[in-house]
Amino acid sequence: MAGWSGNRCLVEGVSVSGVVVRARVDGDLGAAAVVLAGVHASDGYPVEGVADPGAWLSPDGLIAAWVAEVGGRVVGHVAVNRARHGEDVARLWRERRGAAGDAEVAVLARFFVGREARGASAGARLVATAEGYARAHGLPLVLEVLTKDAAAIRLYERLGWQRIGELRHFFAGRHFDALCFVAPGA
Repeated sequence: MAGWSGNRCLVEGVSVSGVVVRARVDGDLGAAAVVLAGVHASDGYPVEGVADPGAWLSPDGLIAAWVAEVGGRVVGHVAVNRARHGEDVARLWRERRGAAGDAEVAVLARFFVGREARGASAGARLVATAEGYARAHGLPLVLEVLTKDAAAIRLYERLGWQRIGELRHFFAGRHFDALCFVAPGA
């Protein structure tokens, strides 16, 4: 599996700057859950919390998932999911493209990198891998990101993602403003 970043191919399983991105296996869930708990504690992501991280990391509609490792230790995660029926970010993309309501759309999701690995390009490599997968399978790739997650927004913009709209994410009686993006070339 290869991902693309600019004109550079990032091949899954090849180390660049000590970061390895590879397909997630069931044995990675525990380590990914530990990183997720740390990200939730430091950044408040996900807002829903991490009461059952294994279930959160493996939602209905999961198509593929990858982990980033440094020194053999999981430091990040990303997934590509099928858009759920009525999912707002997929609806926004369809409206923008004039696509039929049942056109298949993939969603970049469950994306996080532990604080200790930020700045090592783990996040960019995970996103590039997900983009490459979606492109190889002919799927437009979209995402929703809370406006409070400014570093993630900067990453997506730096990687060429295009903003397609805004919405509100509701959880436990609270609302969170969110931005919606589509991957380059989708």
